[in-house]
Amino acid sequence: MNNNEICNTKVEVASGINLNEKDYTNTLLSCLKEMARNYTIAMTEASNESLYDVYKHIFDNIISLQREVYQLMFRKGWYVLEKSGVNKINDKFNTLNTEYNDLDK
Repeated sequence: MNNNEICNTKVEVASGINLNEKDYTNTLLSCLKEMARNYTIAMTEASNESLYDVYKHIFDNIISLQREVYQLMFRKGWYVLEKSGVNKINDKFNTLNTEYNDLDK
C-alpha cells in the first residue's frame, strides 16, 4: 500500500481458473450497480405513482445491498480508494462548476 491509497489488509484468495470469494463478490457488486442504474431509469419512466413507489422500494433495497457488498469488499482489502489532495479536489470542483455555469448559456 502506498500513501495515496486508503485500504485494509487484503484477504488473500485462491488464484487460478476456479472462481473464488472475491470473484463472486465482485460479480455481485457489478450486478447490483447495473440493477441500480436500470431501476433509476425505470423510476424516471414510471407511468403512475404506484408503479414509481414499487420501483423506488426495490431500488432502495438494491442500493442498500450494493453498499453492504462494497463495505465487505473494502473490509477484506479488495476495494482500494485513492486519496485525493486538495488541488485535485479543487480542480474537479472548478471543472464541474464551469460545466454547470455553461448550462445557463
